[in-house]
Amino acid sequence: MSVKDKVIAIIADQAVLEPSDVSLENTLEDLGIDSLGLVESIFAIEEAFDISVPFNANEPSESDFDISSVSSIIAGIEKLIAEQA
Repeated sequence: MSVKDKVIAIIADQAVLEPSDVSLENTLEDLGIDSLGLVESIFAIEEAFDISVPFNANEPSESDFDISSVSSIIAGIEKLIAEQA
């Protein structure tokens, strides 16, 4: 399973949607994911990929991690995985 497919599956799970209902242009807000769902998604992603996401749940706008859309989340995770390799 690719990084993209895995991330979409995690986000879809949080949004209680099918992965096919999640598009790369969607924001988490579009998908009905609130701040708690976002934090749970980040934890699930960290666990799935064995990475640490530089995300501050208390100050999301000040995090170095771009959560503005599904595609930006995927790009950020791919970057973190590459940096760890």
